[in-house]
Amino acid sequence: MKNRLSKIWVAVRILFAIFMIMGGVQHFLKPDFYLPFVPGFLPFPMAIIYLSGLVEILLGALLIFSRYAKIASLGIFILMLVFLPIHLWDVFADAPAIGSHKAALIRLPVQFLFMAIAWKIYQVSTKKQL
Repeated sequence: MKNRLSKIWVAVRILFAIFMIMGGVQHFLKPDFYLPFVPGFLPFPMAIIYLSGLVEILLGALLIFSRYAKIASLGIFILMLVFLPIHLWDVFADAPAIGSHKAALIRLPVQFLFMAIAWKIYQVSTKKQL
């Protein structure tokens, strides 16, 4: 049972890594989509978009390798934690950056789900099961 559970978390880790890499690539392919998410008080919004995309790609790539899963999953958790206020703000905004209030309400629990997955991968990789 423990071996089967370990294999499941390896699959989750790899799928999550691919998701992070694809998400990061989107920052370069469609940077204008992410522009409304960058708070207006921050300077150099396009640089922030590209930098966050690069971080997502790097953390996703590191997550593929079990040797780096612990640090990568912790990095992803922290990155998602940093992005959390943006998604919270979006729920209460008159014009949500994601497009609609319904999308903002859906996106918020998804953010918590991603944080939970990253944290669980961190815990499992700490136990050397991945």
